Formats: sequence, structure tokens, C-alpha cells
Amino acid sequence: MSSATDRRPDDASPTPVGGPARGRLSAWLFWDAPLARVAWLRLAVYAFVVVDVLWLHSTGRYHGAADPVWYQPLVLGDWLGVPAATVRLAEATRWGSVAFAVAAMTGRAPRLLGWATALCWIWFQYIAFAYGKVDHDRADFLVALLLLPTVGLAHLSDRRRSEAAGFALRAVQLMAIATYFLAAVAKIRFGGWEWVQSATIARAVVRRGTVVSEWMLDWPWLLQAFQWGLLGAELLSPLIFVLALRWQRRVVGAWYLFHLATYAAITIAFWPHLVMMLAFLPLERALPAARRGWDRVRGRDVDRADRAPLVAPGRDG
Repeated sequence: MSSATDRRPDDASPTPVGGPARGRLSAWLFWDAPLARVAWLRLAVYAFVVVDVLWLHSTGRYHGAADPVWYQPLVLGDWLGVPAATVRLAEATRWGSVAFAVAAMTGRAPRLLGWATALCWIWFQYIAFAYGKVDHDRADFLVALLLLPTVGLAHLSDRRRSEAAGFALRAVQLMAIATYFLAAVAKIRFGGWEWVQSATIARAVVRRGTVVSEWMLDWPWLLQAFQWGLLGAELLSPLIFVLALRWQRRVVGAWYLFHLATYAAITIAFWPHLVMMLAFLPLERALPAARRGWDRVRGRDVDRADRAPLVAPGRDG
């Protein structure tokens, strides 16, 4: 991976040994990404860590006081011989996640603080999942916590580009889309192709329905049509990587609308996954756009430096 450097849009890299195909794959995986995008994504990731362990998924804190007889080590914990949690360990990983995440949001010591956050958060999640259901929406978030620190220093208005940033972002994108695709594989594996004709979503509406969705119980074919559409969208989700950038972002927008509709219908949301989908978006344009809007509100001319795009056309992944 190259270090963070400024690069001209017309810089050309030599074809790596191994032929054009390998060269194209390498260029796709290790593309020159804006460091500002990583900085914004890390800010969102660490902010979510705080919200997650304090409010969204705080069950790990109670498992520290659980009888060890209920402890069922996960695969990794079984390999490493991780013992059942104690109250002190559960609280340490919980508040360690908060402290390190808040410190990491400053952008300082990104590797040390980033990996410390990852260690505490992963251990806290392990404590939660070793006593019950394992949530599949946290796999891509784990990858983000482990890889984003490898990029090194990056700030919100950074104009540099880096292949290390590109690889970290691409890995998060791949894991986010794998979450959709593997969800479809699981439906087919455990429910068979008949899953689309089942009453899975109808059962969810009965258990967790809202005024937005309860009326659909009188029209069961709507719920089954939704299941057909969902399975199809999940199976086709990897095609996002062959779309033009503007269409990629439209697809991401469609997925966000899907999750919004799901939450409105059955109050289920895959929160960490929603954070990871931000890796597809040009987050680095947020600060310049906010500055331009503020300048317009104040009646000032927009500074030319803010008009200059942070990302060269066709190269922002």
C-alpha cells in the first residue's frame, strides 16, 4: 500500500506483474481513496460504538453477573480458551469501548486508539453473544473497526489520497454487501426456495407490527411479494460493484429506504450495517458543502479552495 500522498488525476501506475487482470483487480482493491472519507467514516463508526454499548446493545453488561453454567463459548472463544465473563470484565470492556471511542473521534493516535476501541467492543460483543443469539449485522462493523485504524492519520478536510484508505473502504464495502448476499444464502439454505412463499414476514408483523404494517395481514400476498423482492435484491446485491458511481449511490439510497421501511413496519433495524453502507458515499464532500451553505447564508462568496473537488471525476471508488 502506498503512503498518503497527493496525486494528480492523470497519474498512471504501471501494470503490476501478473498481467492486466491482476492489475485491474489490484487497482480496484487498492484504489487511491480520499483520506477525508476515511476520517468521516471513522467518526461515524466511533460515535456508533458509544451509542451501541450504552443504549442499543448493552446486554453484555448483564452477562457479567450471569451464572457461568449458561456460558457457551463461540468458535473463536473456544479456540482461545476465553473464560466466562465477570462483572468487572463486562464493565471494563463496556466503558473501555466508550472511553477509547471518544478519544479516537479526535483523530489522534488513530492506530492505538482505533485498535483499543476494536478490542474492547469485540470483547463486549463476545460477552453478549456467548449467552444467546449472535447478530449477523455486526460482522462488517468488526471489519471496519480492525481495518480503518490501518490508514493512519486523516482529518475531515484532508485533501490527500491513499491506497491504504482505498483498501480499507473497499473491504468495508465488500463486507457490507456480503451481509446482504449471505442473508439470502441463509434463507435458501435453511428455508429452501419455498421461503418466499412462507409466512416469515407475516409472523414478524404479528409479533412486532406497527400501524404501518398491521393492515397488510389482511393482504398476505403483499407480504409474500415483499419476500420475493427482498430475496431477489439480496441475491443481486453484489452487482453494485459493476455499476457506475452515481448508480451505486442510488442503490445505497434504495437500501436505506428499505431499512427505513422495515423499521417503520416491524421496528427492526440493522444499525451497525447502516453505518458501514456509508463507505459507498462521498463523505468527504460534506464539510465543503456545509461551508458553502454557511457562506451563502452569510452572503459571502464561496472560497475557491472549497469549490475544488476533493475527488477527481471517475476516481472516487
